[in-house]
Amino acid sequence: MWEHQSLFRVSAQLFAEGIFNLLDRSLRPEVFLLGFASAKEADEPDAVIIEPGSTRYSPADFKHVKTQAAALEVDTGPQGSVYHLHPNHHDRLEKQHWYELVCRATEATLHELATARHENRRSFCSVPVSLQGYLVTVVLQLSADCYDGYYALPKSGGRTFNLPHAAVLEFLHDCTRALREADTADNDQPVLDRDYNEVLRSAGRRLMLRVAPGGTHGLYDACNGVAALRHEGDEGVGTMLVSRRLHPAIVPVLTLETPVPMRDHRSIRKLLELSEGHTALISDASHVFGLGQLVPESDSQYEPLVTVHFTNHYSWEMSHAGHVLMRVVSNTPRMPQGQVAADNFARTVRIVFPNLTADSTDYLWDLAQKATTQPNGTILVISAGARQESQRLARQCFRIVPRIMTPSVLRLVTNIDGAVLIEPNGMCYAIGAILDGLATEKGDSSRGSRYNSALRYVNSSKYSALAIVVSEDGWIDLLPS
Repeated sequence: MWEHQSLFRVSAQLFAEGIFNLLDRSLRPEVFLLGFASAKEADEPDAVIIEPGSTRYSPADFKHVKTQAAALEVDTGPQGSVYHLHPNHHDRLEKQHWYELVCRATEATLHELATARHENRRSFCSVPVSLQGYLVTVVLQLSADCYDGYYALPKSGGRTFNLPHAAVLEFLHDCTRALREADTADNDQPVLDRDYNEVLRSAGRRLMLRVAPGGTHGLYDACNGVAALRHEGDEGVGTMLVSRRLHPAIVPVLTLETPVPMRDHRSIRKLLELSEGHTALISDASHVFGLGQLVPESDSQYEPLVTVHFTNHYSWEMSHAGHVLMRVVSNTPRMPQGQVAADNFARTVRIVFPNLTADSTDYLWDLAQKATTQPNGTILVISAGARQESQRLARQCFRIVPRIMTPSVLRLVTNIDGAVLIEPNGMCYAIGAILDGLATEKGDSSRGSRYNSALRYVNSSKYSALAIVVSEDGWIDLLPS
């Protein structure tokens, strides 16, 4: 399609990995390019180019995309009934409308392919850019299980919305911008070089713009400004409900005669001291106009509202209906690192320990849940050879008189560094163990020593072993995954 298409695709792949690995490594982003013959009717209307050619899709899979786009145009009707006086402007809008239809048709085709082939992938496409005779679109695919596992705001315009989706839109927007420059880009310069955290900050702003009544800008930055301030030496801790004024689901407690603008961070920080328990500041994203309480769920007027919790200095989180949508620390949004999913844990245990009973699996699940609540991080190693390993590692662990590990005791023993060694039946033999093992190509230099030491140990162990790794930054891993 153009000279540097391979370089662009590799840059986009690395860009996607940098962004989405910060959110959740289980999203496993994959990027490829699709190029369609530009016109609706061309000498080769079915011409399709895929970059890289080694992808699991073939050009034949997309030969009907333009036909489907034309069908969508018939279904949706013409783009408005207003004819713009300047012909170039009118033609540009019609062309953009056609590009958007091609994007929708491509996403629909990829969804059909994933369903038919039972692929665990969710696909997103950028609006095509006309480039040297082709309509070029960037396709981003993410793990469907991981992507769909995050809570999303209720559907608006047919789509749910959360931080991963906002990050997808930011990524595709940057790719579209870079594609327009691709034909003249200097080969020695990176095609996509925006800071990954800045992309996530833009995604956070986009998410909060979606929840702000009337689409008010500035709520994300205002929350950061409030979280950065202290009041009389104390960290900012409190709650704010975001809703339109006079919302029937809110019982007023105190109403300010003059609402305080959200840009007045110092005043908002002071008023935050008034929030306590179920009583919160009430804001329409542009002003704070008092204190109030959300009516009980049993009330007919109840409606789940977006809540901003200021947790400590430079930290806050946004939630909806009791589900955390994003956590922001030092002006950088992240996904909440939740508990290990019960079904995923049970499936992994069955693979590693196929003869384990259902009761033992449930008991290990209780221990795993307790391990994931350790704020300073820990490692719980479930090994068929825990007794033998405690002897082998005697000089680098605290061996204990064998006992059944309970969640309450696990909470205590994980307060020290090192791993806890237990058998699949819950019998514990050692705490504070320093794990060893051979280096493996599966290691990840971007992760800490806790993760990599557990990975080396599990991959080198001669016994069946499963490690639950809780990192200090909130990552929770099951090894083997």
